[in-house]
Amino acid sequence: MQLADRLSPLQANVFADMDRAKAKARAAGLDVIDLSLGSSDLPTPAPVLDTIARSLQDPSTHGYLLFHGTQAFRRSVAQWYERKFGIAVDPETEVLPLIGSQEGTAHLPLAVLNPGDFALLLDPGYPSHAGGVYLAGGQIYPMPLLAENNFLPVFEDVPTPVLAQARMMVLSYPHNPTTATASIAFFQKAVTFCEQHNLVLVHDFPYVDLYFEGSAPPSVLQADPEKRVSIEFFTMSKSYNMGGFRVGYAIGNAELIRALRQIKAVVDFNQYLGILNGASEALTGDQKPVAQVVETFRQRRDAFVTALNRIGWEVPRPQAAMYVWAKLPDRWSNHSMQFAIDLVEQTGVAVAPGSGFGKSGEGYVRFALVHDPEILETAVDRIAKFING
Repeated sequence: MQLADRLSPLQANVFADMDRAKAKARAAGLDVIDLSLGSSDLPTPAPVLDTIARSLQDPSTHGYLLFHGTQAFRRSVAQWYERKFGIAVDPETEVLPLIGSQEGTAHLPLAVLNPGDFALLLDPGYPSHAGGVYLAGGQIYPMPLLAENNFLPVFEDVPTPVLAQARMMVLSYPHNPTTATASIAFFQKAVTFCEQHNLVLVHDFPYVDLYFEGSAPPSVLQADPEKRVSIEFFTMSKSYNMGGFRVGYAIGNAELIRALRQIKAVVDFNQYLGILNGASEALTGDQKPVAQVVETFRQRRDAFVTALNRIGWEVPRPQAAMYVWAKLPDRWSNHSMQFAIDLVEQTGVAVAPGSGFGKSGEGYVRFALVHDPEILETAVDRIAKFING
């Protein structure tokens, strides 16, 4: 059987690779502490679950759900955004429900790129950003994120011939995996750059609420309030612990929203209406659960960073997101995948190798803070024995 060539660049996937290593560790009888996936272990708020449960008893929610049936959810999204960022959003033309934001970021290149066009992506960056470009037949120009530049791309370094063929740029701050944050001035510069070079500006914004110090992370639409070139992706997975429900949304330029809607129309219907009803409750209801999520991850961050520093692994204290991005000790500086595999197979502690997020991620690992402090400290004790063994 001969399969499509487009599958070739999709062979390697950091999460799939680590899943195999975790399975091997479990088969060997190890107790696995999984810090490799950013899947929240916290419960979905009770009012959200109650709303979904009530929907289950309503037969009118049991059928296919087309775009016009999502109107109430889209209005909730528009109200949430305007309340949070002070920018008006048209729920009819500037909002699109998604089956998780990853579905949107992976499908958008099909609407924007022709075969051979370039997309400018962050390196390191989230794997689905690259996957969607490959499926669309596009080319990737990786914009290196370096510590000396505060893990922000340098737009001026993009070669002119690449810009001539480029059609989109993808940003994501607070950033996964580096936890870096970006200012409104940075986004204003990005918008100007994209306007100058006729690029669509995509901002993946899952960590909109997960910040611990300083000002709230800005929306790219604050730098592009007329939505001339920008589209922004949000998820219910992080702030509201709804990862398994697979619900997200896009807000932005009406032409881009319409184009992505056309792609979705031939790929999927929407998820179950009851889930959207629960998501509306999350967005419009009491926001205290979000503050509790943030405080939980703040406590975990503090415990984990303190423990790592105690064993001699000096790491910065992240200001946002739910990860710690750690530069590896020298003997593993060019072997992050081998470090991650050996660590889980010998100790049961699973981490994400930096190389899995792009070439510039080599020399780092990402820890997801998805366990209580005492478990995180146990993980650090095991790590200490591994690196000092």
